[in-house]
Amino acid sequence: MEVKSTAVKQHLHSSSDATWVDSFPSNIRPYLYLARVHNPAGTLLLFYPCAWSVTMACYAHSTPISTVWTYVGLFLAASQVFHAAGCVINDMWDKDVDAAVPRTSTRPLAAGDVSMFQAFIFLIPQLALGVWLLMQLNEYSLRLGLSSLGLVVLYPAMKRVTNWPQAVLGMCFNWGALLGAASVVGAVDWHVYIPLYLGAACWTIVYDTAYARQDRDEDAKYGVRSTTIIFGDQIRPILAMFSFIVCSLVSYAGYCNGHGFPFFAGVALGALHLARLLARTDFENKESCDATLLSNAWFGFWVWAGAMADFVVKTQL
Repeated sequence: MEVKSTAVKQHLHSSSDATWVDSFPSNIRPYLYLARVHNPAGTLLLFYPCAWSVTMACYAHSTPISTVWTYVGLFLAASQVFHAAGCVINDMWDKDVDAAVPRTSTRPLAAGDVSMFQAFIFLIPQLALGVWLLMQLNEYSLRLGLSSLGLVVLYPAMKRVTNWPQAVLGMCFNWGALLGAASVVGAVDWHVYIPLYLGAACWTIVYDTAYARQDRDEDAKYGVRSTTIIFGDQIRPILAMFSFIVCSLVSYAGYCNGHGFPFFAGVALGALHLARLLARTDFENKESCDATLLSNAWFGFWVWAGAMADFVVKTQL
């Protein structure tokens, strides 16, 4: 399968853009860049709500610690696969707009390194692997997981329909907050996991709005809708408000699940990280906005660390 090398060459010409993907043969590199395997941020942001949910369910039911690691490992693999597939779908929708925006113009589809047909063929085994991973779960979880695929496919179109595409992204990107618990116990305690899911969805609004700020002018020019446009110059206080909602909802979910001090200490550390990140982000600087995506993953880590510490205290000590 022959591919062009426009984006690949641009990555190689700039040492700051060079990644470990550049060590692969030139005919493979565009597909790896298309799947964003060089950037762990998206996978981690998809993974952590799954890890919260799994660990909280294991805490509530006092499962063996091996159960936690089994499902956390499974969801980590699934997060990588579904994030890659989601990136392919997103880039197929956004090919023309991406080509006109400097930051995204080197993406393989936008640069012409991969055709739409090649991208579709590349997508098929990813979706097949993702469905296979879901099939390792119980039947209830399989049905719950498959029910989210429509949101995944439709999300890119929402950027042309609503000013709140980040909210739609949050709905599909954090399905794992429900699925994690379902995979452990075969059911969802809605009193616990709806607040967790909504908190995670609001978290997505925070980090994706901050990240998308770097493309605000281009989005407005090409008719792409976004919360970063409607928030305007009030972006910092509005994201601070959403961050407060995130921490409140996650804390409430922990309260409903009967968690102790370690869990809430983890949420508090995550809240401090979000506050520090919001205070330090320069929303007029593209590099600063870009860096917020990976940095936000630390919030997810601290919440999971708190949940995991609480599980260990309850079941292992």
